Amino acid sequence: MWTAIAILLIAVGYGSYYLWNALKTPSRKKPISVNYHFTRRCNYQCGFCFHTAKTSFIQPIDEAKRGIKLLVDAGMRKINFAGGEPFLYPEFLGELVRYCKDDLAMESVSIVTNGSKVTEDWFEKYADSLDIMAVSCDSFDEATNVKIGRGRGEHLKTFVQLSQLCAKYAIKFKVNTVVCRYNFQEDMNAMIEQVAPFRWKCFQVLIVPGENDSKETLRVRNSTLAHPFQSVKNIALNIQQTLERSEVQDHGRRIPILLRSPRAPTIFGARVQ
Repeated sequence: MWTAIAILLIAVGYGSYYLWNALKTPSRKKPISVNYHFTRRCNYQCGFCFHTAKTSFIQPIDEAKRGIKLLVDAGMRKINFAGGEPFLYPEFLGELVRYCKDDLAMESVSIVTNGSKVTEDWFEKYADSLDIMAVSCDSFDEATNVKIGRGRGEHLKTFVQLSQLCAKYAIKFKVNTVVCRYNFQEDMNAMIEQVAPFRWKCFQVLIVPGENDSKETLRVRNSTLAHPFQSVKNIALNIQQTLERSEVQDHGRRIPILLRSPRAPTIFGARVQ
């Protein structure tokens, strides 16, 4: 009996010791997944853009790598390169992609692009180091894309070509769509089924003060903004139809679709735990 009591007291003592140390040591959040907006420059003029070209500054490659390494040391496992348009600097982007995957052995390396500057030569050189390519496409009607500011009439052709290149080089193809006044009633089922992305991410427009809230900002067309309740209602219906049809036509495979609102931009935007 006394032996059992002694063991219990020892266990309570150890438990109290570890609990005390856990409480007095401040918790340190880890930046598990990071969006790295390394440039604000873009060759498109999407009216709802929340990361406008206030500056053309870009970090020197060594400084960019140092920042990424510090994040990895802090716990980062996934990185996504965004802009602006990251492919305005294809070699800079490629070197960072290769550094993250080959040198730092990161779990996931991805890029968000409008697709207009991506070449097969870039795929041949860097595809082995890239896991995911997300291509922005807000409409499958070219005239609508032009109204939004996404290109001058060639966006859909490029979009389909990139879906094929991603398949050729074994890169996961993702679609990003921003819901706005010009597309919130559009049925996108047929084209989504055709390109078969592994994920379709839908964003609702967010007004960010100083970025896309006035005529003084560089890329702004406030007429592209949709009523928030209308946009959510219609895109949700579209998503449900897509899920139902993809199950029937693709032997039960579902296309993961995420609804998100973009947050205020920073150079590094992190998801922590």
